[in-house]
Amino acid sequence: MSQLSVLLPLTGLFFLISSTSGSESSVPYPVTCVTRGADLVEDGVEVLCPPDCTQWRVPVFGTGIYASVSSVCGAAVHRGVLGRSGGPVRVHKLQGQHNYMSSYAHGIQSQALSRWTASFSLTKPINVPLELTSETSTTSLPAAALPAKKPLKKPSVKKALTGGNKDCQMDIAMVIDSSNNIGQRRFNLQKNFVTKLAAMLRVGSTGPHIGLIQASDSPRTEFLLTNYTQPKELLFAIKELAYLGGDTNTGKAIMHTVETFFTQETGCRRGHPRVMMVLIDGWPSDDLERAAMLARESGINVFLVSVAKPAPEELAMVPDKDFMKKAVCKDNGFFSYSMPSWFSTTKHVKPLAQKLCSLDSLLCSKTCYNSVNIGFLIDGSSSLGEGNFQLVLDFLAGITRSFDVSDMGARVGAVQFTYDQRLEFGMFDHSNKEDSINALTRIPYMNGGTATGAAISYTTQNLFKRTGPGRNFLILVTDGQSYDDVRLPAMAAQRQGITMYSVGVAWAPMDDIKAMSSEPKESHAFYTRKFTGLAELIPLLVRGICRDFTENN
Repeated sequence: MSQLSVLLPLTGLFFLISSTSGSESSVPYPVTCVTRGADLVEDGVEVLCPPDCTQWRVPVFGTGIYASVSSVCGAAVHRGVLGRSGGPVRVHKLQGQHNYMSSYAHGIQSQALSRWTASFSLTKPINVPLELTSETSTTSLPAAALPAKKPLKKPSVKKALTGGNKDCQMDIAMVIDSSNNIGQRRFNLQKNFVTKLAAMLRVGSTGPHIGLIQASDSPRTEFLLTNYTQPKELLFAIKELAYLGGDTNTGKAIMHTVETFFTQETGCRRGHPRVMMVLIDGWPSDDLERAAMLARESGINVFLVSVAKPAPEELAMVPDKDFMKKAVCKDNGFFSYSMPSWFSTTKHVKPLAQKLCSLDSLLCSKTCYNSVNIGFLIDGSSSLGEGNFQLVLDFLAGITRSFDVSDMGARVGAVQFTYDQRLEFGMFDHSNKEDSINALTRIPYMNGGTATGAAISYTTQNLFKRTGPGRNFLILVTDGQSYDDVRLPAMAAQRQGITMYSVGVAWAPMDDIKAMSSEPKESHAFYTRKFTGLAELIPLLVRGICRDFTENN
């Protein structure tokens, strides 16, 4: 016999409860409604919860995975593995997590928590008969009479590499069907398929990150992108998902995912492609078009996996027969995938994983905010002065803040000019927004004459290395007339695929500003009398760049 300590805060007394060692079929240990996960010493312990824990204001932090300061019984009710009448549940200890999600379920409102040192999950205990051993029987049986132990079944999913797939550095939200339409049996088959797919994708710190949302009457975020970055933890979390039931409100789930899931606060990585894989059994109960449009505008690549498409005799019951075309990133066949049923889905795992990891085909990732190369051509002539020069740098930093600058996203570079030109920093010198802005605001003032035409030629040759339709933009800021010709260098730059925006301040002649700007001139040429008015032009320039990018892509 071994001792297992469970602290029970009943009337201020603590009890020590004995158990047989290592037996998962032993009698569950009685706990109270306020016993926390941190109060349990061993992993995999089965506890007995009292009835009516929902009447207490029990602390519960998280959804599916709970912080160890949570009430075990309160979390079990919230998870749906324990009813109001109480009963046994099994507690599995886990490592600490970031971003425990709040949600309301089964009469319990769980709270959000940014991080905690330890966690636990809960399952319903499985009643396994005791084996015949010398501890359970006083009569020894002959060796031949002892029942042979069955070998443990090996997991069907191969152990994934913990480093992650470096060729698939995506942030992936999996939206699964948990409606009445799919039912408990097919829901379990769906979980098996998602588990195999997750193993094939090979999550890891340097690979894809996966989060999961269940679609039902109301969507429920089960875990975020950063909750499980190791394969073993992720596959266990998928296996433990509880079936919800309800309507197939897939549009609502897509909208929820777009609005709440892909943020830096919830673990979305800057510059990494955003992918949403939506599984639907049959057809959705609600409209998908508005939610899918918002997903596209947000740079999210929506894949729709349809299982058991409606039969011809069922089409009359489908509210929108074109729901697949409207839901995906682009209706070109790449973002849609069909499986006839939830049986024999193994052959679909590899081709679907390859689609999700096809970086060059993720068309919706390529928004203006994460795909453009912006060069700043800055007038450093003596007519500006130190104070106005700093206002110009603040103006350009404000433009930079609007874009997702990263090693996989947008890039910025800067050239300052007088009669001479100076490359302040190139497109690949700074791989994040903060460093780029710091480099901009610290550019030292040159002080000299104004040779804008030569500066345009220099910038065209030395700053823009990356090519692509509608990706390269040059924003020129000047306060005076150039001593050389600006028209021919500007035309040469535009022939090389560079879209030019010209911003004139104070004494800059409007004829030169328009001559340097791309067509249509009225939307690419800007002017302000005072340097303090530059800040008002930021949204106009950002909107113009995004308009040009969208039209060319």
